Amino acid sequence: MLALLYDVHGNLPALDAVLADADAAGAERFLLGGDYAVFGAWPVETIARLRTLDATWIRGNVDRWAAQPDDEEIPGAVRAAVARGAELLGPDTVTELARLREEAILDGVRYCHASPLSDMRGFSPEPDASDAELLAGADQRRVVFGHTHVQFSRPTGEGIELLNPGSVGIPLDGDHRAAYAVVDDAGSIDLRRVAYDFQGSADAVREVLGEAGEIPARRIERARFDV
Repeated sequence: MLALLYDVHGNLPALDAVLADADAAGAERFLLGGDYAVFGAWPVETIARLRTLDATWIRGNVDRWAAQPDDEEIPGAVRAAVARGAELLGPDTVTELARLREEAILDGVRYCHASPLSDMRGFSPEPDASDAELLAGADQRRVVFGHTHVQFSRPTGEGIELLNPGSVGIPLDGDHRAAYAVVDDAGSIDLRRVAYDFQGSADAVREVLGEAGEIPARRIERARFDV
């Protein structure tokens, strides 16, 4: 069984809760979908924990941002948090994460961070006219992605299944529980949620990141992007 973990963002208590649940579900392998450490209070510890897994890693946009914290693409509201996260991780780990591959194909399924087109432009939970553009010619039966921190599964007009396992570390769909998914050997998906002490994680972000952590902390508390 394969567990799909996206957007952990340095939230170690959420990650530990998910890994315990995945172990109970019988997961033996992991697909790690990017945005591993930045914005959280435990960036180094999170990476160390993920390294213990039998996992395939791909890169997220925030992993890329950490290696170039002055990039104009980074929203000003989180620029300081990106820089602080990169500082805590250290240059070697920042470089390693930035050099991860952008996508992987396993068992006929394409895994990317936001979409096959971009690590920034993602799919919406409802059918959208941009679906075909975002697929960028992908013809696998299933495309798995994260980035928006909203858990859902739906088909496209082309018959491709879109799957967002949700965010382990900062869910943004109104549900504070850590989100992930497992896929059994027959390809069946189980979208899962796991309770953890989200307030404790938000408080730790404020303590470790200081003023730079206010937006990530509020997103953890409210499980919403617009804070």
